[in-house]
Amino acid sequence: MVATKPLGAETREPPAPAAEVVYPDSDGQPMSDNTLQFQWIVLLKENLDALRDDFVAGDLLWYPVEGRPEIRIGPDVLVAVGRPKGYRGSYKTWVEGKAPEVVVEVLSPSNSAREMMRKGAFYGKHGARELIVVDPDAHEGWALIFGADGIEAEVPSLDGWTSPTLGIRFAREDGELRVYGPGGERFIHLAEAKAQAAREAERAERLAQRLRELGVDPDA
Repeated sequence: MVATKPLGAETREPPAPAAEVVYPDSDGQPMSDNTLQFQWIVLLKENLDALRDDFVAGDLLWYPVEGRPEIRIGPDVLVAVGRPKGYRGSYKTWVEGKAPEVVVEVLSPSNSAREMMRKGAFYGKHGARELIVVDPDAHEGWALIFGADGIEAEVPSLDGWTSPTLGIRFAREDGELRVYGPGGERFIHLAEAKAQAAREAERAERLAQRLRELGVDPDA
């Protein structure tokens, strides 16, 4: 005997599973437009990463709102104070429990003032404390300090300015913009650091050889 449904009974399909929200690790945009911009991005990322115990990233997408992957931005450098170092495909505020405190944008000729205004509004809205903008062609830059009610302070020039969050200082010297750590050490590129280390090793070897010539064992 074939079972039949009672008259009036409705057929109900099980609800479809909610679609998983995808947060892409790339927006398809290049990291930089030219070698000078790239050099500055690497300089800041490498030195900040070596200087601090916090999470530091370069060209990493930041998603500030859960469930809204279209709301995103890729700062050239970001620093999340108190968050551990390690791999991330992207930075998600709700996963990390906080927004990155400092974001850095390194200008290229294609950047417009309107674009920087838009980015500044985005960073302030979503919890960043500082936006640092470096203009490598002009050897200058500017910064914004954000508070709960928006922009607290505008820094028109980086020359002589110290980041209140990171403690790094910018200075224009001999026509070039330079960056110094809290201890006064100048930010340098990895290749320059290797060259300095090689010169120090060569100097130490010359001193050791001189001591040997005087009958002194440099290893004693």
